[in-house]
Amino acid sequence: MHGQGRSKTSEYGQQLREKQKAKRYYGLLESQFRSYFDMAERRPGQTGENLLSICESRLDNVIYRLGFAMSRAEARQLVTHGHFTVNGRKVNIPSFLVKPGMVITLRERSRNIEKIKANVGANAFRQPPKWLEYDAANMIAKVVAVPAREDIALPIEEHFIVELYSK
Repeated sequence: MHGQGRSKTSEYGQQLREKQKAKRYYGLLESQFRSYFDMAERRPGQTGENLLSICESRLDNVIYRLGFAMSRAEARQLVTHGHFTVNGRKVNIPSFLVKPGMVITLRERSRNIEKIKANVGANAFRQPPKWLEYDAANMIAKVVAVPAREDIALPIEEHFIVELYSK
Protein backbone atom coordinates (compact mmCIF):
# COMPACT_ATOMS: atom_id res chain seq x y z
CA MET A 1 0.00 0.00 0.00
CA HIS A 2 2.78 2.45 0.85
CA GLY A 3 4.57 1.93 -2.46
CA GLN A 4 1.51 3.00 -4.40
CA GLY A 5 1.22 6.26 -2.44
CA ARG A 6 4.84 7.11 -3.10
CA SER A 7 4.52 6.59 -6.85
CA LYS A 8 1.53 8.96 -6.96
CA THR A 9 3.56 11.53 -5.01
CA SER A 10 6.61 11.13 -7.23
CA GLU A 11 4.45 11.37 -10.36
CA TYR A 12 2.89 14.57 -9.02
CA GLY A 13 6.40 15.84 -8.27
CA GLN A 14 7.47 15.07 -11.84
CA GLN A 15 4.39 16.86 -13.20
CA LEU A 16 5.12 19.89 -11.05
CA ARG A 17 8.82 19.91 -12.05
CA GLU A 18 7.97 19.84 -15.76
CA LYS A 19 5.50 22.72 -15.34
CA GLN A 20 8.02 24.77 -13.33
CA LYS A 21 10.73 24.04 -15.91
CA ALA A 22 8.51 25.28 -18.76
CA LYS A 23 7.43 28.38 -16.82
CA ARG A 24 11.04 29.23 -15.97
CA TYR A 25 12.25 28.57 -19.51
CA TYR A 26 9.76 31.04 -20.99
CA GLY A 27 9.72 33.39 -17.99
CA LEU A 28 5.98 33.07 -17.39
CA LEU A 29 3.86 33.62 -14.33
CA GLU A 30 1.44 30.92 -13.18
CA SER A 31 -1.62 32.84 -14.39
CA GLN A 32 -0.13 33.38 -17.87
CA PHE A 33 0.91 29.75 -18.12
CA ARG A 34 -2.53 28.57 -17.01
CA SER A 35 -4.27 30.74 -19.60
CA TYR A 36 -1.95 29.37 -22.31
CA PHE A 37 -2.84 25.85 -21.15
CA ASP A 38 -6.56 26.65 -21.43
CA MET A 39 -5.96 28.09 -24.92
CA ALA A 40 -3.96 24.97 -25.88
CA GLU A 41 -6.75 22.70 -24.65
CA ARG A 42 -9.27 24.42 -26.92
CA ARG A 43 -7.09 23.97 -30.02
CA PRO A 44 -7.27 20.79 -32.09
CA GLY A 45 -4.34 18.42 -31.66
CA GLN A 46 -2.28 17.48 -28.63
CA THR A 47 -2.67 19.89 -25.73
CA GLY A 48 0.96 19.62 -24.58
CA GLU A 49 2.34 20.33 -28.05
CA ASN A 50 -0.14 23.19 -28.49
CA LEU A 51 1.01 24.67 -25.16
CA LEU A 52 4.67 24.71 -26.20
CA SER A 53 3.73 26.10 -29.62
CA ILE A 54 1.84 28.97 -27.97
CA CYS A 55 4.79 29.74 -25.67
CA GLU A 56 7.17 29.69 -28.66
CA SER A 57 4.90 32.11 -30.53
CA ARG A 58 5.25 34.88 -27.95
CA LEU A 59 6.93 37.95 -29.45
CA ASP A 60 9.61 38.06 -26.73
CA ASN A 61 10.54 34.44 -27.48
CA VAL A 62 10.67 35.15 -31.23
CA ILE A 63 12.99 38.12 -30.62
CA TYR A 64 15.24 35.86 -28.53
CA ARG A 65 15.15 33.08 -31.16
CA LEU A 66 16.16 35.58 -33.87
CA GLY A 67 19.23 36.61 -31.85
CA PHE A 68 18.28 40.21 -31.05
CA ALA A 69 18.67 39.42 -27.34
CA MET A 70 20.92 37.17 -25.27
CA SER A 71 18.05 36.01 -23.04
CA ARG A 72 14.28 35.96 -23.03
CA ALA A 73 14.30 38.53 -20.22
CA GLU A 74 16.37 40.89 -22.37
CA ALA A 75 14.06 40.20 -25.34
CA ARG A 76 11.07 41.06 -23.13
CA GLN A 77 12.71 44.39 -22.27
CA LEU A 78 13.50 45.18 -25.93
CA VAL A 79 9.87 44.51 -26.88
CA THR A 80 8.55 46.56 -23.94
CA HIS A 81 10.73 49.48 -25.05
CA GLY A 82 9.11 49.41 -28.49
CA HIS A 83 12.07 48.37 -30.68
CA PHE A 84 10.03 46.08 -32.96
CA THR A 85 7.09 46.26 -35.31
CA VAL A 86 4.75 43.47 -36.34
CA ASN A 87 3.20 43.98 -39.77
CA GLY A 88 4.43 47.59 -39.67
CA ARG A 89 2.88 48.48 -36.30
CA LYS A 90 4.87 49.05 -33.13
CA VAL A 91 4.19 46.28 -30.62
CA ASN A 92 5.40 46.67 -27.03
CA ILE A 93 3.63 43.67 -25.50
CA PRO A 94 6.05 40.75 -24.90
CA SER A 95 3.18 38.23 -24.73
CA PHE A 96 1.88 39.24 -28.18
CA LEU A 97 1.33 35.97 -30.09
CA VAL A 98 2.67 35.94 -33.64
CA LYS A 99 0.95 33.92 -36.35
CA PRO A 100 2.02 32.62 -39.76
CA GLY A 101 2.26 35.45 -42.29
CA MET A 102 3.23 38.10 -39.75
CA VAL A 103 6.37 40.14 -40.39
CA ILE A 104 8.58 41.25 -37.48
CA THR A 105 11.02 44.10 -38.06
CA LEU A 106 13.60 45.87 -35.92
CA ARG A 107 12.57 49.52 -36.06
CA GLU A 108 14.81 51.82 -38.06
CA ARG A 109 15.57 54.03 -35.05
CA SER A 110 16.66 50.96 -33.04
CA ARG A 111 19.20 49.62 -35.54
CA ASN A 112 22.10 51.67 -34.22
CA ILE A 113 21.69 50.77 -30.56
CA GLU A 114 25.03 49.25 -29.53
CA LYS A 115 23.54 46.51 -27.34
CA ILE A 116 21.26 45.27 -30.14
CA LYS A 117 24.12 45.40 -32.69
CA ALA A 118 26.37 43.47 -30.27
CA ASN A 119 23.66 40.83 -29.67
CA VAL A 120 23.02 40.39 -33.40
CA GLY A 121 26.77 40.01 -34.00
CA ALA A 122 27.23 37.54 -31.14
CA ASN A 123 24.26 35.46 -32.30
CA ALA A 124 25.00 35.56 -36.04
CA PHE A 125 25.96 31.85 -35.96
CA ARG A 126 22.58 30.85 -34.48
CA GLN A 127 20.12 29.44 -36.98
CA PRO A 128 16.55 30.67 -36.53
CA PRO A 129 13.98 27.90 -36.12
CA LYS A 130 12.41 26.43 -39.28
CA TRP A 131 9.11 28.21 -38.61
CA LEU A 132 10.81 31.63 -38.99
CA GLU A 133 12.42 33.13 -42.10
CA TYR A 134 15.04 35.73 -41.22
CA ASP A 135 16.65 38.31 -43.47
CA ALA A 136 19.62 39.41 -41.32
CA ALA A 137 20.71 42.15 -43.73
CA ASN A 138 17.36 43.95 -43.39
CA MET A 139 16.55 42.74 -39.85
CA ILE A 140 13.19 41.42 -40.97
CA ALA A 141 11.66 38.08 -40.03
CA LYS A 142 8.55 36.37 -41.27
CA VAL A 143 6.57 33.74 -39.40
CA VAL A 144 6.13 30.99 -42.01
CA ALA A 145 4.50 28.30 -39.87
CA VAL A 146 3.14 27.45 -36.46
CA PRO A 147 6.02 26.10 -34.32
CA ALA A 148 5.89 22.29 -34.35
CA ARG A 149 7.07 20.18 -31.40
CA GLU A 150 10.10 18.91 -33.35
CA ASP A 151 11.16 22.56 -33.87
CA ILE A 152 11.22 23.17 -30.12
CA ALA A 153 14.43 21.77 -28.64
CA LEU A 154 13.20 21.82 -25.08
CA PRO A 155 13.89 19.03 -22.58
CA ILE A 156 10.33 19.06 -21.26
CA GLU A 157 7.88 16.19 -21.14
CA GLU A 158 4.76 18.23 -21.77
CA HIS A 159 2.42 15.28 -21.15
CA PHE A 160 3.20 15.65 -17.42
CA ILE A 161 1.96 19.26 -17.55
CA VAL A 162 -1.25 18.12 -19.25
CA GLU A 163 -1.75 15.42 -16.58
CA LEU A 164 -1.15 17.98 -13.80
CA TYR A 165 -3.73 20.46 -15.13
CA SER A 166 -6.21 17.72 -16.05
CA LYS A 167 -6.74 16.66 -12.44
